[in-house]
Amino acid sequence: MVHIRDVWINWFEGEENGYNVCDFYEWRTDDRIEVLDQAIVVKVSQQLFSYIENNLADLPENLLEDVHRKSYLRKNMSRIQLDYCFIATDGERIIAVDTIGYKTPIRKSRLTPRQEQIVLELIESETMEVYDLEDVEFQKEYHILSPNPEEMRGLTRKERQLKQLLFMALDQLYSTGNAAEIRYWFTEWEPAKYMEIQAMSFEEVWEGLFEEVRNGWSQRHYHLCEAIVKGQPFFEKLWELEHGESVK
Repeated sequence: MVHIRDVWINWFEGEENGYNVCDFYEWRTDDRIEVLDQAIVVKVSQQLFSYIENNLADLPENLLEDVHRKSYLRKNMSRIQLDYCFIATDGERIIAVDTIGYKTPIRKSRLTPRQEQIVLELIESETMEVYDLEDVEFQKEYHILSPNPEEMRGLTRKERQLKQLLFMALDQLYSTGNAAEIRYWFTEWEPAKYMEIQAMSFEEVWEGLFEEVRNGWSQRHYHLCEAIVKGQPFFEKLWELEHGESVK
């Protein structure tokens, strides 16, 4: 088996979409960086890599068996053996995974550019088994609480987090079934369409607002998000965590 040592890790926990497992250049000073003293490297098919990166479902049994207790976390002066931790690559993309004892990729991390280069050099010089999904059909489904990567493309880490917060608030708004409230927010977004919006049904106004905000990120998105979350303690807390200040 192929191993790599001294791997800097920045775990993102419970993320089912790869765009939320931030690249090294988006790591923050207040992120909790850990070091894997030793990590096993596995080569996987492109399909299995996408499954790992964009899913929280069970990993193939043969992969789990082969990586079992082969990686170690360095903590102070100790080496802590991890049950199912590994670095996966399809020859182009690279991701670190820790199941924290389960069978699903609960924690995921990118690597530093230097360590990514080491991984790619290792798989070129070593003959390795390629793990696959083994007859599992994987078709990722996206929705408002799990946005399509196209809707996040080109956004910074902060913008992605705030956009997902906006979508969460809009989803809650939809669940209330309050057409007047949705009309209000659509009018805030597009004042020139006031008369048109007033004549829309609940579904029409909802679809209209969501279609307007689902692409890109701008100051208009920012101010709509700030306004919608105001007065909702849970959403306000998420805003403060990402934005660093209270909702105005």
